[in-house]
Amino acid sequence: MTESSPEPLLTLKGLTKSFGSFKANDSVDLQIFPGEIHALLGENGAGKSTFVKMLYGALQPDAGEIVWRGKPVSIPSPAFARQLGVGMVFQHFSLFEALTVAENVAVALPGDTPIKKVAADVEKLSREYGLPLKSGAYVHDLSVGERQRIEIVRCLLGHPDLVIMDEPTSVLTPQEVDDLFAVLRKLRDEGKAILYISHKLEEVRALCERATILRHGKVVGTCIPHDETATSIARMMVGADIHQIRPAKARPQSAEPLLSIFNLSMDSREAFGTPLKDVSLDLFPGEIVGIAGIAGNGQTELFDVLSGERLAGKPEQVTLFGQPVGHDDITARRAKGAVFISEERLGHATVPSLSLSENVILTRYRVNPGLKSGMFLNRGKAKSLLETIVDKLDVRKSSADPAAQSLSGGNLQKFIIGREVLEDPKVIIVNQPTWGVDAGSAARIRQTLVDLAEGGAAVLVISQDLDELFEFTDRLAAIAEGRLSDFAPVAQADRNAIGLKMSGIFEGQSA
Repeated sequence: MTESSPEPLLTLKGLTKSFGSFKANDSVDLQIFPGEIHALLGENGAGKSTFVKMLYGALQPDAGEIVWRGKPVSIPSPAFARQLGVGMVFQHFSLFEALTVAENVAVALPGDTPIKKVAADVEKLSREYGLPLKSGAYVHDLSVGERQRIEIVRCLLGHPDLVIMDEPTSVLTPQEVDDLFAVLRKLRDEGKAILYISHKLEEVRALCERATILRHGKVVGTCIPHDETATSIARMMVGADIHQIRPAKARPQSAEPLLSIFNLSMDSREAFGTPLKDVSLDLFPGEIVGIAGIAGNGQTELFDVLSGERLAGKPEQVTLFGQPVGHDDITARRAKGAVFISEERLGHATVPSLSLSENVILTRYRVNPGLKSGMFLNRGKAKSLLETIVDKLDVRKSSADPAAQSLSGGNLQKFIIGREVLEDPKVIIVNQPTWGVDAGSAARIRQTLVDLAEGGAAVLVISQDLDELFEFTDRLAAIAEGRLSDFAPVAQADRNAIGLKMSGIFEGQSA
């Protein structure tokens, strides 16, 4: 907020939205001023997504008032929101990989805008804000950071007065985060307002002037983030102290790895995927190993070959408990005592429309004899396992056995983790374990993995979140363009060096 702009740009009074009997937002009041970076914080399911969808015209409030520049307004659609001066940069990019930068921007502009003008405007604006882009470059050739620049430039070409940023740093290297913050501060200094949504509380403390905190759809507090600690902010979000991860005790040591990959190279099955290039790793009992990387650098391909969703060229290129499994499918690997937790919760890890107990059966019925009897499934046993998962992982749900798609992202992830680790597996491969998950749920998930390692399991964590990897892994490497860097103990790792390796700069760098 600046002294020259004492009047709020946006005022929300009693904004309320219900879905049936559930109140996603309950009489929310909030003010945002020109020249301010304002954080919107809360756990998964706190009401943040519903709130910003109403600001952006994707949902309509049931009650309350939106006041823009002192005048009450209704925002019936995203197009109207953009005309009003509200822009949004979404967490999940909406780009066409086979199109150029300029063509992707043009898709969101009026149909009569010449592509040459779009290209010139993109390059001019990107230079002005330190977001270098080549308008003729194809999206499939760009890094995740460059793709985010497209989203930001596309938003700024609409000349918004308020920019909503949803988890903007979740896929960026430390260096790219610094660049993004420079852009946001420049926008603030030009008098634009920014509503910033993030689970990364240290970033919020460094960037935001004020914060509004939602819990169960209600505003439960406001604060100046710089005057708080990450712990105190998290406590306001959750309403209780956040569980501090208990370090594992001395872990068993072994000279024999439980899982190994040897000199594996493999093309991607996706048109714009990333082939793996001479990847090798060993995973030992009692340790948590991390692989850091920006999305789209081979993580999906690596997970697929580890899990058996894709088979290696030779059986011996993947070994599990000393046995070659490169030609074994995922069921055979599960039967040996390994579990695999993919990053895509709905559609890959679960079937959205099926109940939670049915989703328990999906991955466990061939490895848990109690889930079937001859040709018949034991649904009672599945429901009993579900309740065990709910109790152990604190999965919060609206009914006894709801559909997977009804859970918030954090609660669905806790269910998936619980389902896979319930029977004490000895090898756990998990891709993005706390993606978009609130602080309380993330702490519980990480503690679960720490406990498994303490019991002698080997855990491999693939993550875009460097803070997460530095918090609870033992060894760390980076993956970039399908290549894996050397592993180094986390205690000796340097965050900036890992960030460079995530960008593909391996030579001459220590972890």
